[in-house]
Amino acid sequence: MHNHPPTRADVIVVGGGIGGLAAALALTRQDLRVRVYEQAPTFGEVGAGLQLAPNCTRILDHYGLLAEAVSLGVLPENIIMKDAVDAGELTRLDLRDLERRYGYPYLVIHRSDLHTVLLRACERAGVELVTDSHCTSYENTAAGARVRFADGRADEAELVIAADGLHSVARELLVRDQPVSSAYVAYRAAVPFEEVATRDIHDKDVVVYVGPHCHFVQYPLRGGTMFNQVAVFESPKALAGEEDWGTPDELDAAFATTCDQVQQGLALMWRDRWWRMYDRDPITTWVSGRIALLGDAAHPPLQYMAQGAIMAIEDGWVLGEHVAAQRAQRTESGSGVDWSTALAAYEAVRPEHCRRVVDTARSWGELWHLEGLRRLQRNALLHARDTYDYSFVDWIYGPTALRPEEEAEMFRPVPLETALR
Repeated sequence: MHNHPPTRADVIVVGGGIGGLAAALALTRQDLRVRVYEQAPTFGEVGAGLQLAPNCTRILDHYGLLAEAVSLGVLPENIIMKDAVDAGELTRLDLRDLERRYGYPYLVIHRSDLHTVLLRACERAGVELVTDSHCTSYENTAAGARVRFADGRADEAELVIAADGLHSVARELLVRDQPVSSAYVAYRAAVPFEEVATRDIHDKDVVVYVGPHCHFVQYPLRGGTMFNQVAVFESPKALAGEEDWGTPDELDAAFATTCDQVQQGLALMWRDRWWRMYDRDPITTWVSGRIALLGDAAHPPLQYMAQGAIMAIEDGWVLGEHVAAQRAQRTESGSGVDWSTALAAYEAVRPEHCRRVVDTARSWGELWHLEGLRRLQRNALLHARDTYDYSFVDWIYGPTALRPEEEAEMFRPVPLETALR
């Protein structure tokens, strides 16, 4: 990692998170010179656990990284959904059968471990990694695009990928929108397994307790040596327009009527920090000249489908595949990539797919957090589901990432209101 790039890159990636590194790796594998700029002094990730469905582990396997990722994570046996009030099981996914269906496993891994896997792969592949670089603007040039930094530096390449997150500067080139607050807050905790070993938990499953205006998630990490928990709830202060929202007193109040298993887990939550949950309304244009959005810069979702990091990884893989399909013979004057064609193909398939994920995540959040009669209707609906019915996940877990939307129409999810009728 250095701060003084000596040569011109073919591609600049702004943002050294999971999405940015995955995109850099995908394009370096196409024999492109890629430089990644990270705002922080070092490359790293914060947070706790991530769930990686088959549409992501398929890509990790394509990159030769799946075995390393599995060695750092856990392959759970089931995803089990329970009612947070009475702890009754509502439905489940058999993840061993899921792997048979889609050809790749469902993996849970610490966010920092996945980031490290991708960082090491980028280092091995020769990606240039530059830290302490706060990007302040993007602009197109006659030969590509340029980025400028807060310290006065600038850099140019044939393509600039903006993987600069929820508050993307590059997104402003395409739309003047703002993040959308869901009024929900997430608390997390990743603790040594010994701290939960005597409690009523599932040590080999992902468990989601869904309740009125709240839910609680638990699963093992790091080979079962760590236990991950996430508590999410709607904040009354946020709904009232107050600035100090999501505080620990609201956490306790939101889960006051939940079952003993949830109450035991709440005692272990980190209470000195919390994450307010935002997404953005979907946009259909991600490319401005030679500047392309990727990951949360383009499509930040709420977390109910556990697809945020996956979609970012998928974006980079899809762009890399279209570069491979469309590039011309390498020449001395440039990378030999027909960027107009590759970016047009990228924009033809990704925005609509990711719009469906963003919209479906919002609907799933509504479904999880129902109360009163609608909660009972939801529970009856989930009880009636066959464990081996994959109709609601085929469109996302299956190999649809490169398909035009008309070919993937059969996988379109059922709207929430239709499902509850």
